[in-house]
Amino acid sequence: MTAPLPRDVARRLPRAMIRLRARLRAESAPDNMRWTWSQITTLARIAEEGPITVSALAVAEHVRPQSMAETVAALREEGLVSAKSDPTDGRKTLMSITPSGRKLISNIGPIREDWLEAAIDQHLTVTERRTLLKAADIMQRLADC
Repeated sequence: MTAPLPRDVARRLPRAMIRLRARLRAESAPDNMRWTWSQITTLARIAEEGPITVSALAVAEHVRPQSMAETVAALREEGLVSAKSDPTDGRKTLMSITPSGRKLISNIGPIREDWLEAAIDQHLTVTERRTLLKAADIMQRLADC
């Protein structure tokens, strides 16, 4: 078998990621379906990293600041995040997760993870699981390039 060309990997990987993302979203509880993937990932990042600016969120999520501002505005409108002035720099606003936002994140993650765990358990060999785990680490590295 010849080594795969970067071009071939670059074409197939996004398609697979999009399909898996859509499936994970479909596995969410029905009342959580109204949230977009970017809203959920942004909310999860705010939960993990604590108070953070919209600009820092945009950099971390690899999106334009304007796009992140729209995402955060939707989260604020729904009461999932709150904003307050940065105590060290009053020109900046820090976004924090609210109890409602934390509850949403705590519900969605386990549902998706339970489905994915069952699918991995039922359909993948031990060798494939190891490969997938290595692929996840590689994808994390690529995301940070």
